[in-house]
Amino acid sequence: MFTIGDFARYGRVSARMLRHYDAIGLLRPDRTDPVTGYRFYGAAQLARLNRVIALKDLGFTLQQVRSILDEQVGPEELRGMLRLRHAELEAAVAAAAARLAQVEARLRSIESEGHMSGDDVVIKHVPAVRVAELTGTAASYEPQAITPVIGPLYDRLFPLLEAAGISPTGPGVARYEDDPAGEGAITVHAGVTVSAPAGPVGDTGVTVVDLPAFEAATIVHRGAMDEILTAEQTLARWLDSNGYRSLGYTREVNLECPADRDAWVTELQEPVARA
Repeated sequence: MFTIGDFARYGRVSARMLRHYDAIGLLRPDRTDPVTGYRFYGAAQLARLNRVIALKDLGFTLQQVRSILDEQVGPEELRGMLRLRHAELEAAVAAAAARLAQVEARLRSIESEGHMSGDDVVIKHVPAVRVAELTGTAASYEPQAITPVIGPLYDRLFPLLEAAGISPTGPGVARYEDDPAGEGAITVHAGVTVSAPAGPVGDTGVTVVDLPAFEAATIVHRGAMDEILTAEQTLARWLDSNGYRSLGYTREVNLECPADRDAWVTELQEPVARA
């Protein structure tokens, strides 16, 4: 079982949105503590959440979404709906095009339900690592909020390191934290492995920090980061089935980053402990 915060993170939605879906009967928690009122969700409920988000992002009202889900719409029907909407959205602005990419990622996760194997999930000790990183803030953990923040951070990071005479000694490391300001905001750290002294790098905004060792559940994702949802939810299901609990946001280690983003290889490292 997952807390509402963990379930929101795996589904890449906000806890506020999940509370609203509960209030209108669209997605009820699997269990609500009668004393504290805390909501708890099961990994199987990611399937319904994926459908809700995909249909909502295709332009359906929440009332329409509930009607469609009550009819147990399948992946092929969702694909058909997506094709119909494509003709209407081809002339839309770049923001709408980005949203379609996220719908596509949700549909891939829906189509993979029942076929996603946890065989590639490995529990391992991740050693401490020193990274140089730039930090920014995203409005939420949703991909459309993270991508516009982390991309420019990496675009700035490498020229700043080169100007400071610092060369990367290993892969890029992206990590996330809840922002102290709250309201669902996320602190985004875009970093790369280095051997430079710890501390600020001049007045560049770059900081060299030591990330501690931890035990992680890991899985390798091959493809663009926009399509990472299936791998993340495979991890979630594996943790739920194997008696582990998450201790925080997944770290993304960029093993291969060629010009073709579809050829990227990224290891997801989720800090875990026995439930």
